[in-house]
Amino acid sequence: MDLASLLKVAGAAVEVGRGVTERMAPGVLTSKGDRDMASEVDFAVEREVRAFLERETPGIGVLGEEEGGATDGTRWVLDPIDGTVNFIHGVPLWAISLGLIHEGRAVAGVIDHPALNTSYAAAEGLGATCNSKPIRGSECSNLSDALVAVGDYAVGPNADQVNADRIALTQRLYPRAQRLRMIGTAATALTWTANGYFDALIMFSNKPWDTMAGVAICREAGVTVLDLDGTDHTPDSHGVFAVADGIRAELQDLLRGRETFRH
Repeated sequence: MDLASLLKVAGAAVEVGRGVTERMAPGVLTSKGDRDMASEVDFAVEREVRAFLERETPGIGVLGEEEGGATDGTRWVLDPIDGTVNFIHGVPLWAISLGLIHEGRAVAGVIDHPALNTSYAAAEGLGATCNSKPIRGSECSNLSDALVAVGDYAVGPNADQVNADRIALTQRLYPRAQRLRMIGTAATALTWTANGYFDALIMFSNKPWDTMAGVAICREAGVTVLDLDGTDHTPDSHGVFAVADGIRAELQDLLRGRETFRH
């Protein structure tokens, strides 16, 4: 694949999405379940970015969070607004996330933060950038010095059961890490890990539209990205563990054997 050319397409596609966010307010909210929702902007960004990608790369499928699409093969994966709850509350931590999956691996991604005016990009073998400048992940070697991001707690059916183990992990982490952070957007957390702001990120789910772009960016920034059980991260992983190698072993000890994360 010509990843350099496809990365340019991804960047242009995300610019289309940014334009939508600049001219529209959140508008009417559509419920997606218990305390989960999509705004009019989510749907509008997805429609316009999807149409752009279908014109520019007709041989590559598109999977969007709001309207579905391709679930196998080489495909774009799009979260039109990652961090919708932040977005509708006026919190500037939200992003447009577009990743590319090829042969079962995240190989490219662009994540744009319109409210922060920062855009991250990477493709396999081409490095990772923020606003076109190269970035590298953390070199932290002591967990007591580490700023560790954790994924959101679950809502919806079985949320109490699913969250019990997540809360238990949080209780094990906070005495050891310097601080924990939960920011409400997977895409932003992944880019901030790629940029070295976070020394590690533990997420308890792995929706491809949320994570694939950020996984590609992290890897190109030198961050190790695994599933929660320590195996290599894939689109079918149960969660995301992105970590500086110097604190990987200690954090893996905290994660080892915790099968209840697989929800």
